[in-house]
This record gives sequence, C-alpha cells and structure tokens, in this order.
Amino acid sequence: MLMMVRPSGMADLVDLVIEDVRWEALEMNALAQQAANAALKIAGVSPEYEICIMGCDDARITELNAEFREKPTATNVLSWPAYDLAPEIEGGQPTPPPQVEELGDIAIAYETCEREATEKGITMQAHVLHLIVHGCLHLLGYDHETDKDATLMEKLEVKALASMGVDDPY
Repeated sequence: MLMMVRPSGMADLVDLVIEDVRWEALEMNALAQQAANAALKIAGVSPEYEICIMGCDDARITELNAEFREKPTATNVLSWPAYDLAPEIEGGQPTPPPQVEELGDIAIAYETCEREATEKGITMQAHVLHLIVHGCLHLLGYDHETDKDATLMEKLEVKALASMGVDDPY
C-alpha cells in the first residue's frame, strides 16, 4: 500500500510516503515532522525546505541499499541528499544548502527499526526520531566516515533529540 500523507498544523517540511501500513500506528506523520524540524533547527537551517521520507519495510530498503550502495542487506535508514554539502575539511561545517525547495529523500525500514529499538531497550518512537534526525543531517552534508565528522554529527543528533525529550542514544 502506498499512501502520501501531508502534515497538518505545521509547515510542509516533510512529505511522507507510507509503503508499509505498520508505520501509521506509530503516528509516523507527527514523528517525521518533529524530527525533521529539530534536525534543521539544531543545524541552523531554516525549515523552508521539503524532505521526502518513505516508511517502508526491510525488503524494500534491501532493494534500495543494493541499488544505490551495492549492499544487498537491510539497513535502518538511507538518505539521498539533493546536493553535496559535505565540508572541505574533516570535522568541518557543511556548506549551507542553496535556496531550493528540496533537500533530499530518506527511507526508513520498519523491521530493522523495531529490532534495534528492542535491542536498545528504547521505544520505537524514540528510535525513529533518532534515525530521522540522522537522515536529515546527512541531507545537510553531515557524515560519520571519520572520527571528527562522527563526533560533530553525533553532537548535533544528541542536541536535536534532547530538544524532543529523547535521551542520548550514544
């Protein structure tokens, strides 16, 4: 089942595509909007953009991971930035996004998220908020390939999550 959901009462930052109906029981619409707004705010970026988030299952994310990363396994979250905003130096600040409408796309897999939340002893909602913040920061040019980059990205994730009442996941 494919369903497009538009958030109400908030800026249209997130376009949500639901491919797996289990996401609806989590109020994915509200979680996605909240997490995306927190990520952009903590990164100092105006929420005048659009991010597409797809709630899918492990089978779908496995296909996407194989196609785009040549890794035919399930993962928790994938992101596709519209622009390369990566910093020039390790641990540096990414380039601010251009004044465009779209920042990029994110896919999040239900079964993997559910399993990881159970393993960590946290709620599914808290884990989903974390993964969407993580994906949004990737859209903004943050990464975790080096220790310096990971430290910067994790610091922002922790701040964004704290603003939503979610404990430090690290």
